[in-house]
Amino acid sequence: MRKRWFSLAAVAAVFVALVPAAPAMAAPTFKVPFPCNQSWSGQTRSDHSPAYAIDFNRTDDLGDPVVASAPGTVDRVTDLGGTSYGKYVRIDHGNGYTTYYAHLSSFNVSVGQVVGYGRVIGYVGSTGGSTGPHLHYEQRLHGNDIQARFNGALALYWGTKTYTSDNGCSGSNTGAGTVNTTSGVALTVRSGPGTGYSAVGTVADGASVTIYCQTSGTSVSGTYGTSSIWDRIGTGRFISDAYVYTGYDGYIPGVPRC
Repeated sequence: MRKRWFSLAAVAAVFVALVPAAPAMAAPTFKVPFPCNQSWSGQTRSDHSPAYAIDFNRTDDLGDPVVASAPGTVDRVTDLGGTSYGKYVRIDHGNGYTTYYAHLSSFNVSVGQVVGYGRVIGYVGSTGGSTGPHLHYEQRLHGNDIQARFNGALALYWGTKTYTSDNGCSGSNTGAGTVNTTSGVALTVRSGPGTGYSAVGTVADGASVTIYCQTSGTSVSGTYGTSSIWDRIGTGRFISDAYVYTGYDGYIPGVPRC
């Protein structure tokens, strides 16, 4: 009986060895975590914690929107106060893959929310252990940090590289508004975000407009108060948000900054 036991064990071992391992699940197609066409400087360094995290910066980035780098479900929206990640969001992308977005100034999502490419999840800040505004970004697999990839291409390790985002470029992250001058007079369209830019046309009072991005410019007093926000409604075409009804007091969530 003892011989038979060892014989069966040996056969079982051979059988297990012949069974092919289950194939690894493919990673999501991660994209740069910022709105379409924005360029950011991404830095990696061997003494970072964790090592494969990327710190993203650009000029005057405090308050700039951060977007989901791949579809998934938000499973953490946490504020660690003045330590570590500070305010951070984690997204579960399935198959063990997660992404972290840390040092945020504020949140724009909640736990359990399903997000897609281009969805604004928060805004760049300097919370936690940060010494200046930036986004600390990680890709992880089963809890372990992995070298980040964007559109399947490996990020630069080690050093600094400029990354240009194609995240949300399908147009799903645009906004909508209605021009309201109250007087029936058409609203002047400018070539840039301010009254000092040349007039390039008009938009009729009551017209619906698609807002591709928003930016700060000349402060204008209009139907909806005084605002320095300008809405880009086409290439080289800007109108003052003070005359546009968007349903929001300020920047529209999900619409990128120009």
